[in-house]
Amino acid sequence: MVGRIDELVIDCAEPAALVRFWAAVLGGRPVDREPDWSYVDPPDGQPRLAFQRVPEPRPTGKNRLHLDICVEDIEQARDELLARGARAVGGVRMDDQGAFQVMQDPEGNEFCLVR
Repeated sequence: MVGRIDELVIDCAEPAALVRFWAAVLGGRPVDREPDWSYVDPPDGQPRLAFQRVPEPRPTGKNRLHLDICVEDIEQARDELLARGARAVGGVRMDDQGAFQVMQDPEGNEFCLVR
């Protein structure tokens, strides 16, 4: 082993706004360390999720990496996150492992709600 994951960092335009969205998704308290850097420490030993301001716009197309968020009820979670500024991409999909809903956070970063 070379190391362990310390935190996941997401490049974004507005760290303070995005950290509040993700704190609502994962739990934890949003922290603004400086204008260009915010983070949330989710409960239950989940890794820190940090947000770093970058000048470039988000590239178009599918993310090369995304988070899967385990939820009890996909439709309920989707509706709550839509009210917080997320967008749903298509509908709930089923596969051999279960159900999932592709979502985008307020800056367009993809993630999935999974059951």
